[in-house]
Order: sequence, then C-alpha cells, then structure tokens
Amino acid sequence: MGAEQWVNGIQHIGIPTSDIEKTIVFYEKLGFVTEHRNQVPSNGAQVAFLRMKNLVIETYAEGGNGLDGAINHLALDCTDIDKAYQWALEQGFTLLSQGIEKLPFWENGVAFFIIEGPNKERIEFCQRK
Repeated sequence: MGAEQWVNGIQHIGIPTSDIEKTIVFYEKLGFVTEHRNQVPSNGAQVAFLRMKNLVIETYAEGGNGLDGAINHLALDCTDIDKAYQWALEQGFTLLSQGIEKLPFWENGVAFFIIEGPNKERIEFCQRK
C-alpha cells in the first residue's frame, strides 16, 4: 500500500526565485492570485503562495538557480502527516527533513517532511493545520 491513504493530490509546486516581486507579477499576469505571503522565521526569506484554480505555486526568495526548469519540490497534500511520516520511515525513503517540521504559514501553520526521489527530486508531504 502506498501513500494514497494520506494524500489528496498535489498541494503546491515550489519555485525558488532571486526576485519574489518580479515572480509574483509574472504569475499574476498569467492569472494566478496571491493567496498568502509570509516569511520563513529562521532566515527571513519571503514566501508567496499563488493559486490558479487547483494549481498552487509556492515561490520563495532563496535565490533561484537560473537553470531551465528550476523547480525545487513537489508537495503532496496530506490528511495525516504523522501517519504519512511513519509510513515513509517504514518504506526506508531517504529523509531530507529533521523529522516533521513546522512553519507558521496560513491560518494555523503547516507541518511537513521531505523525502528524496531516485533522481534527487524533493517530494514534500505537507498538511495545513
């Protein structure tokens, strides 16, 4: 059995940027709406979540790498982060997080952990609280 028992689908796609304002303007021109802005407490990086229908982009000012196709992570929307984390441990996935981490985003914060895929891709399991 896979993670489908705790995953609703894609929650967001993470795109790093060296200019968050320019990135927000670009995606708003495409029809996205900025739903939430915040800062990462540990480093002060600006973060914005932009939505177009069921597609959400998380862009954050931690310096885009300027490479073609620069996407940092794919986040899966979790219904039970604790059970999903235990399952990931049991599967032996390579964890890139220090356990389940938390950030004060949205109304009640988020809890998440990240695993590494076979091609060094980052897959985030994320639950809005």
